[in-house]
Amino acid sequence: MVLDSLRATLHRAITTPAGDALAPIRVPKDLLRRINATLGQPLCSKEDLEKRRAAKAKLARLRAEGGRTEMHREQAPVMIYFEKDRNARMLARIEELLNGESLVYKKLDVTGDEATKDFVVREAKCEEDDLPVVFVAGTVVGGYNELVDFNVSGKLKALTKGP
Repeated sequence: MVLDSLRATLHRAITTPAGDALAPIRVPKDLLRRINATLGQPLCSKEDLEKRRAAKAKLARLRAEGGRTEMHREQAPVMIYFEKDRNARMLARIEELLNGESLVYKKLDVTGDEATKDFVVREAKCEEDDLPVVFVAGTVVGGYNELVDFNVSGKLKALTKGP
C-alpha cells in the first residue's frame, strides 16, 4: 500500500540521526517526533504496522466469538493451626467439614513453635486451649463452631472462592 510506505518512510526520516547535528534540521524533526508521539504514533515502521494490524484482527476475532473467556479462580488458602495432642476430635471435625465442602487446606502443627502459637492466639483472640483455629486467606475464622457458622452463612464460600 502506498500509504503504508509513506508512513514508514516519514517515520524513518524523523527517527534517523541523519542531520541532527544541524539545528535547522534537528528542531523540526524533534517537533515532528513529539507530534507523532502525541497523536499515538501514526508514523511508524512497517513491522509496527503489521503488529497493529495483527492485534486489530485478533481483537475483531475475539469480539466475534463473544469476547468471553473462562476464568478459573484459585481457592484462597485455608490454614488449620493445631497442637499435636490437643483437641484431636475438634481437628477431625474441622477436617471433615472442609473435606465435605471440597476445600483444600493445610494443617500446621504449632507444638513447640512458640512464635507461631503466640501469633495464632493473638490474631484469633483466643486461648491456647482453643486450638485448632482456622484461617482463610489470612482472615481468622476461629474454631469448629465458628467454622460451621461461616459455612452456614455462606461466608466460607465467599472467603475461599471470592465473589
